[in-house]
Amino acid sequence: MKIRPSFVKAIINLWPPFLGAGIRVKTIAHDWRQIEVRMKLGFTNRNYVGVHFGGSLYSMTDPFFMLMLINTLGKDYIVWDKAGRIDYIKPGTGTVSAVFSIDTATVDAIRRNTENGEKYLPELSVDVRDAKGEIVSRVHKTLYIRKKQGLTQKSPRDGQ
Repeated sequence: MKIRPSFVKAIINLWPPFLGAGIRVKTIAHDWRQIEVRMKLGFTNRNYVGVHFGGSLYSMTDPFFMLMLINTLGKDYIVWDKAGRIDYIKPGTGTVSAVFSIDTATVDAIRRNTENGEKYLPELSVDVRDAKGEIVSRVHKTLYIRKKQGLTQKSPRDGQ
């Protein structure tokens, strides 16, 4: 059974860490290939100097590539976040947003690189932008992806 994006959006928007930080999922595409997230600057996500707290900027990007790939690749794949890093470009003020996209070439590369049971560690990135469209931060996520045991195309001679 596939989970509807609208249901996941509603649950995520009620999740206490996102709710408290003012993070809102605006859209999740029906095919899970695009998600838009926004965060308004407020008391709960402002740092000492009055701009977006770096942890909140990272939090607003944390789970989405993993969720997108779990739902795009389907139940035959294991998908985990392996690593992440954030580059702060300029102070974030006002409302910031991030648009996550996964194209067909990325999905094809994942399937190709995992077809024989190997792990694949793609790095995906997303820009967090302010209301003027200027980049506030860039988040890089490394994912761990592997086809589940027994579903690979290796032959019995390959030493499975």
